[in-house]
Amino acid sequence: MTSAMTSLVNRWATPLIAGLFLVSLISGIALFFHWNAFWFHGMHEWLSMVLIVPFALHLWKNWRPMKAYIRKPAFAVAMVVSLLAAIVFVVPTIGATSGPRNGPAQFGMAQKMLGGSVAEIAAILDESPTSLAARLARAGFTITSPDQTLSGIAAASGQSDIAVMAVIAGQG
Repeated sequence: MTSAMTSLVNRWATPLIAGLFLVSLISGIALFFHWNAFWFHGMHEWLSMVLIVPFALHLWKNWRPMKAYIRKPAFAVAMVVSLLAAIVFVVPTIGATSGPRNGPAQFGMAQKMLGGSVAEIAAILDESPTSLAARLARAGFTITSPDQTLSGIAAASGQSDIAVMAVIAGQG
């Protein structure tokens, strides 16, 4: 490693780990307690990914002492405990195709809406099926029957489900 690289790693790896870890910690707590998730979700995911770079540099810089830690039983125990803690969250969801762990509730609701027919969704919106079909037609969708699902209408019209939802929400 060049002296400039060594200087850079020595100066920045540990402070960046500390700073990014604090961001990850605070955003993780906010997400856990559902505080303004729209602020913290992207921050938590992306900056946790960025944390990988200084972490790798820190490991590289401290590889000799790290090898000594790896040989100690406490390191193996910590790794096994961490793995078991992760497995506790994964095992209950293996094979699950739906449920609270498959994304935000609004996404589940949108999927349900997309599976509904024009007549069913019109009733939810307190609108007549004819009026809803007319709004969809004005937006370029082809409706052959009031029993056709919104997702089916989008596919038949060569448009996305999101475009249908935009019209339903009055944004398209």
